[in-house]
Amino acid sequence: MKKYVCDVCGYIYDEAAGDPDNGIEAGTKWEDVPEDFLCPLCGVGKDQFSEVE
Repeated sequence: MKKYVCDVCGYIYDEAAGDPDNGIEAGTKWEDVPEDFLCPLCGVGKDQFSEVE
């Protein structure tokens, strides 16, 4: 599973962990996260995230 980092604040979205506090189950792949997802820390959209290498 991959991880994605918010380019603005550094929040990490981990596909293995999901974001249960915001209704995204563990194991949810990034492409399956809703397009209207906002960073839970700073509020930017999905387009402001980059895959962690």
